[in-house]
Amino acid sequence: MPDTAPAAAVGRATWRDYLALTKPKVISLLLWTTITAMFMAARGWPGLWLLVVVSVAGYMSAGSAGVFNMIIDRDIDLKMARTAKRPTSSGLISTRNAAIFGAALQILSFVMLWVWGSPLAALMSLAGFVTYVVVYTRWLKRNTWHNIVLGGAAGCFPPLVGWAAVTGDLNLFAWFLFAIIFFWTPVHFWALALMIKDEYREVGIPMLPVVHGDKLTVAQIGLYAIYTVVLSVMPVFFREVGAIYFVSALALGIWLMVLSWRLYLHVMEGNKVERRIAVPLYLYSMLYLALLFVMAAVDRVVFHHWL
Repeated sequence: MPDTAPAAAVGRATWRDYLALTKPKVISLLLWTTITAMFMAARGWPGLWLLVVVSVAGYMSAGSAGVFNMIIDRDIDLKMARTAKRPTSSGLISTRNAAIFGAALQILSFVMLWVWGSPLAALMSLAGFVTYVVVYTRWLKRNTWHNIVLGGAAGCFPPLVGWAAVTGDLNLFAWFLFAIIFFWTPVHFWALALMIKDEYREVGIPMLPVVHGDKLTVAQIGLYAIYTVVLSVMPVFFREVGAIYFVSALALGIWLMVLSWRLYLHVMEGNKVERRIAVPLYLYSMLYLALLFVMAAVDRVVFHHWL
């Protein structure tokens, strides 16, 4: 696509602007699921060197995906208030420089994971990058309301990277972690999409609230919340985790469903989506995933002798 960014701004970028290209706020949760999965896989301390390597390489891989996402979406980012000042859409960093930066991050990340982690970890990281950049950003995002459901698989790869870096393989529990994030993603993202659907409508992005309205969206959020909670407790029955995780998963999941139910009732009663109803679900969904993963790690590290 043509470079629509203002050319005059190019050349004044600092290291902070390049850091912004990597979407550090988004990466924080991805990195958390990677690190906690390492403790789960090791059933204890995975080793300082491996922890540092996977953390740095994981950040670079996810950051590279963020860079290319901003390159591809620079035309629509420029039209949306919350993204108009991104370095690529504003022209602060040229498309060429951003692409070189993103490619360098991805190549270095892959090499680090292959050499000091495991080949499988490197391949899982690359799969996440391709899913986010090619499948989601390039293809699904602008063409179907299923974009966040299918494309959301990109965010499911970090725990696989962490697990594979420790063990060199992927067992059933690792794939449960993948599935939990897969079904959690629509709950998290659609809560945000409901609040900014007008921006998506203006730039022609077919997010679910834009295409099918608020009522179907909140119904889908509720359905995916149930899927998430059910999946979250299933590893208990395979004796992968024990009582500490089970109780935590139930408590966290019940509140996720309560907030989803509140949003559902609010919209189904004919009310417009309000931030006071949608924001708590959006914010709690992030806390939910972070706490769920840390409790799984604690359970497997401290109480694995119960299994």
